[in-house]
Amino acid sequence: MKTSAPTAASQNLAACHICTKLAEPELHHCPRCGATLHLRKSNSLQRTLALLLTACILYIPANLYPIMITDQLGTSEGSTILGGVIILLHHGAAPVALVIFIFSVMVPLGKLMTMFYLLWTVKRHSPVSARQRTTMYQITEFVGKWSMVDVFVVAILVALVHLGGLLAIRPGIAALCFAGVVIVTMVAAESFDPRLIWDEMEEKNSDE
Repeated sequence: MKTSAPTAASQNLAACHICTKLAEPELHHCPRCGATLHLRKSNSLQRTLALLLTACILYIPANLYPIMITDQLGTSEGSTILGGVIILLHHGAAPVALVIFIFSVMVPLGKLMTMFYLLWTVKRHSPVSARQRTTMYQITEFVGKWSMVDVFVVAILVALVHLGGLLAIRPGIAALCFAGVVIVTMVAAESFDPRLIWDEMEEKNSDE
């Protein structure tokens, strides 16, 4: 039967998260770059779960409340994320609507679901291979930072569109909530320690 190589932690070695050098954790600091050494991130699962629940709470008002408010001739009109996508579709800007829908709706939701799944697999010993789950984590960590499209669009419009008292655009409460979702999920991805996935595999191999 093919067995996987032992992890650094099982050999009482910590991998520096900056330069990846292996060193004894008793040193507390990497002998190469001086960064703090730790075998595993403390309370990784608990902190990640708390951050993900916070992101879920923020995700609700981010989609229900206006992300952009247009003041035109004394009349104010708010637009939600999905409302803006529908308006773009009606004006024939399907590619732009698709980009905003993917990066402002699907990416944050997909990242939340993936991170919850990774937490569940570590706790419940999923049969899915550690390599596949590590790839899922790497993809999630990479694409998460690109889900600020709506916030950037609103910021640009607020800066550019201001025609005296005729037309003005200002951000809505959803813009702040949406930015919070993106930031909190990014922090959640950083707080999750993917090495826990491989610890689980080593435990299985040792039991066999």
